Amino acid sequence: MEEKREAGTEGALPERDLFIGLVQSFQAAAMQQMGKMPSRFTNQIDRDLPQARLSIDMLEMLEERTQGNLTGEESRFLKHVLTELRLNYVAEIEEDRKSAAKLGGEAPAAEPGA
Repeated sequence: MEEKREAGTEGALPERDLFIGLVQSFQAAAMQQMGKMPSRFTNQIDRDLPQARLSIDMLEMLEERTQGNLTGEESRFLKHVLTELRLNYVAEIEEDRKSAAKLGGEAPAAEPGA
């Protein structure tokens, strides 16, 4: 990917840094939505698994749409983040299933693509 911005330009970041920042933004959102970290606004733990799935889906779409256009470092970073998020998401779904089973309730249906 060609750098279209110079690092020395006032206020401008290289595209590599912008891309990494975008991925990190979705990563932080998904982790927060899975209840893994508190909201930076309320400092409360909130859990919204459907929203977490959407954040992961956005990164999967980004991976698909940028295939062949990323540097090796960018591609590895995106793959690492997606792997981490998918593993955490599956763990949260399993935790919900175990909790539901303990309470004698019905386990939530698996999310598409999980």
